[in-house]
Amino acid sequence: MTITPLMPVYPRCGFRPVRGEGAWLISEDGSRALDFAAGIAVNLLGHGHPHLTKAIQDQAATLIHVSNLYGSPQGEAFAQRLVDTTFADTVFFTNSGAEAVECAIKTARAYHQSQGSDRFEIITFKNAFHGRTMATISASNQEKMHKGFMPLLEGFKYVDFDDLEGAKAAIGPKTAAFLVEPIQGEGGVRPASDAFIQGLRALADAHGIMLILDEVQCGVARSGTLYAYEQYGIIPDIMATAKGLGGGFPVGACLATEEAARGMVVGTHGSTYGGNPFAMAACQAVWDVVANDEFLAQVRSTGDKLRSMLEQFIGNYPDLFTGVRGKGLMLGVMMTHETRPFVAHLRDNHGLLLVAAGDNTFRVLPPLNIGDAEIQTCMEKLSAGAASYQIPQAA
Repeated sequence: MTITPLMPVYPRCGFRPVRGEGAWLISEDGSRALDFAAGIAVNLLGHGHPHLTKAIQDQAATLIHVSNLYGSPQGEAFAQRLVDTTFADTVFFTNSGAEAVECAIKTARAYHQSQGSDRFEIITFKNAFHGRTMATISASNQEKMHKGFMPLLEGFKYVDFDDLEGAKAAIGPKTAAFLVEPIQGEGGVRPASDAFIQGLRALADAHGIMLILDEVQCGVARSGTLYAYEQYGIIPDIMATAKGLGGGFPVGACLATEEAARGMVVGTHGSTYGGNPFAMAACQAVWDVVANDEFLAQVRSTGDKLRSMLEQFIGNYPDLFTGVRGKGLMLGVMMTHETRPFVAHLRDNHGLLLVAAGDNTFRVLPPLNIGDAEIQTCMEKLSAGAASYQIPQAA
């Protein structure tokens, strides 16, 4: 194992990319891999997209960062675009998805406490992933993320995903909000049912609590609409977004209605880097490309095509695969066994990058602007990988 000065918290593999071209990554040794992981749904325009690259270059030569003590014409301009294209009335910019979820949690609590209420509990759902901060790991029931960091923060209740009756039963006098991913990503690319999301909205309305959506992974056109909530026919009170928002530049945002954000007043929250001019330039460039009906229709069409090909493919290997699920270009292939060895086999032997997830599922998360040639190459590599794969024997 190579010894590096980096803190050893990641199980890094031997592939070491130094350059990207569209849907391809090139390692320092010159080897190439088809990137259908996209930085875990981050590089939604692939690598080296000319419009995004130029926007970042131009902004770097103009103004990279100033304090949020000053006016922010760049932040105001992009926040207005988010308001114009979503449910939201107001936006707070962050550096990451975890910070966007943190802000969402604070916004929900501040809403109630600004009204003199002591509600603070958040109902979350099992196998969720909301980030790696203390609050966001506390919002998850996953023991693997808790180990070494106990005690967790108080104020979170866990309910089975897609269990509306369980969510209803968990509501108590201290309940402040529901926090849910419309499509669980790390949990295995599991879309919530329409009845579940619509039922949460109805319960929130009936009990005077907030509905927070975590669209960090499934948002920004990934699901085939600008945000997945649109496909469920509901409007959240608060939403976290990040990953693809900057196309590879680290940026996130917490979006809210004016009513939901009533407790977020001067001095209640802040961020040194959040919403700086550099980040906003990246976001504007991404929005230029994705926030239109033609691009979103193409994502849906490409997603349908890829899903159909995956479903046809897995029928040839019933000993390996059991199904395909997801929305748009956020797809999961379910396996008969643990997925990480297969994902490693594809990467190391066939130059195809995918992402393992929970529930014996691997994620297929290509750039949203991929074409037929990249899809065909993916299927060829996937087929070759499945044909040559041996399921590891249990020890």
